[in-house]
Amino acid sequence: MKDIVQITLINSIKTFFITLIYNQRLTLLEIGCGTGKATEGFIAQDFTNITCIEYGENLAKLTQDKFSAHPNVKIVHSAFEDWHSDDKYDLAFSGTAFHFIPAEIGYPKTASSLKKDGVSAFFWFAHIASDEPVYKSIRSAYQKYAPHLDDNTILSIEEFIKERSDLTLQSGHFHQLQVHTYKWDQIYTPQDYIGLLNTHSGHQVLPQEQKDNLFSGIEKAILKHGETIIKKHAVALFLARKKQLNLA
Repeated sequence: MKDIVQITLINSIKTFFITLIYNQRLTLLEIGCGTGKATEGFIAQDFTNITCIEYGENLAKLTQDKFSAHPNVKIVHSAFEDWHSDDKYDLAFSGTAFHFIPAEIGYPKTASSLKKDGVSAFFWFAHIASDEPVYKSIRSAYQKYAPHLDDNTILSIEEFIKERSDLTLQSGHFHQLQVHTYKWDQIYTPQDYIGLLNTHSGHQVLPQEQKDNLFSGIEKAILKHGETIIKKHAVALFLARKKQLNLA
């Protein structure tokens, strides 16, 4: 994620808090911190009371070392579903990691971890399909070597936003939903573009021979149309406030 996009995203979260956000002592819960990129963005704006839940043992250790100078940034090695704490937080945030948690577990557990009027902030990279000639050529490589990864099977950004908005509100635990989208273009060489694809789980699990054939086909497709490729990126941010449930 470009730094300017990350700053804008965090500012949108801050605005959602209205007056509360000016208190840097807010307590934050991060669900799936990975390498700590999002964590870093909050720390840069002086929000340093953060508990990070990370399922990957190596990632948890890496992130713990990375933020060792910040004693109030705590890294917990655990699946979010298995994690338990009596602490309550002002903000729960997560990137793509939240996608892998079943909605019927993720939303109620997030709400139970928040203080009254606490806020959830979940953001994802959303796919933007393109009909430009280079992408049509790339699509042909997918159809030949990995048809299940063809982006024709991926939700459009509009469909994704509707699906995730429905999941948020239908959980019954959140309201006052706001959705923000951030879009930018980025130029890649064929090697860099393939490196980007190789960070996606669907590509990572391909058998090596199939992956090599796919990536070779994609490289040839890009070079057929020029030396670089322009990729349109988008991040969708879903902000919602904890709903006070009427238990009467």
